[in-house]
Amino acid sequence: MPIDAAAALAAPPDVRELVWDHEDVLLYHLGIGAGLPATGPRELRYTLESRLRVLPSFATVAGGGPPGVIRALSVPGVDVDLARVLHAGQWLRTLRPVPVRGRATASSRITAVYDKGTSAVLVLRTDVSDADGPLWTDEAEVFVRGEGGWGGERGASGRPAPPPDAEPDQVAELPVREDQALLYRLSGDWNPLHADPEFAARAGFDRPVLHGLCTYGGTLKSVVDTLLDGDVARVRDYRTRFVGVVYPGETLRVRMWRPGVAAEGGGPVRLAVGAVERDDAPVLTGTVVPYG
Repeated sequence: MPIDAAAALAAPPDVRELVWDHEDVLLYHLGIGAGLPATGPRELRYTLESRLRVLPSFATVAGGGPPGVIRALSVPGVDVDLARVLHAGQWLRTLRPVPVRGRATASSRITAVYDKGTSAVLVLRTDVSDADGPLWTDEAEVFVRGEGGWGGERGASGRPAPPPDAEPDQVAELPVREDQALLYRLSGDWNPLHADPEFAARAGFDRPVLHGLCTYGGTLKSVVDTLLDGDVARVRDYRTRFVGVVYPGETLRVRMWRPGVAAEGGGPVRLAVGAVERDDAPVLTGTVVPYG
């Protein structure tokens, strides 16, 4: 059996050291689309080291190495074809602002394995701490086609709530450059699905697709820039489900609803992200950004 749920859940944590500096942060920001226009004051806070602010989503690539969706495939009890793997969802909670330079310890383990009948879902949780204490926690949901059916726990079956039935409070459009996947992969995600046309065809796509975490980061940037006046420290956590692919060269439309404001001056932003050129075909759903 390609997935041995008991073995995956019983496996010891994978502990590794993360080290990063301003060059890694700058490369990540460029990879998610920062820097347009190149001399714009709002963009320089992501692209100029003397003004640098770190988007919390940088945590998903800090220290380099493969992302959670790939690391989950090296856990004992998991032996699957990469071409059948998709990133299903991502959650990130930052406990302190991510520093421009850091050295930290990351501990990752599989916390859930769900049998969806014709597929399986793995959940990889990573806890990261530095010398001053916990920094962030994230969870990657990994969807594996054709690997279910062993009679295991099915997990929650409910779909994310649809976007509010009202006009959004803000709308942003994000152009995706033709070479954006090639640039983003330099932050550590070398999955050939995002660069190799032959591999993409084997996975069932017409051409290479953009990394889900690239869309994830670019979307968070649009929220920070549009609603939070560039204050990255106000983001508390960030959750989404990946429901559609993005092709380099497309445009993303990010619709934002801010239904209420908490007593401390913050609240959740609900988002819907679609591909403009494909009639707003859904890309991200169930997307929420609580902020302070």
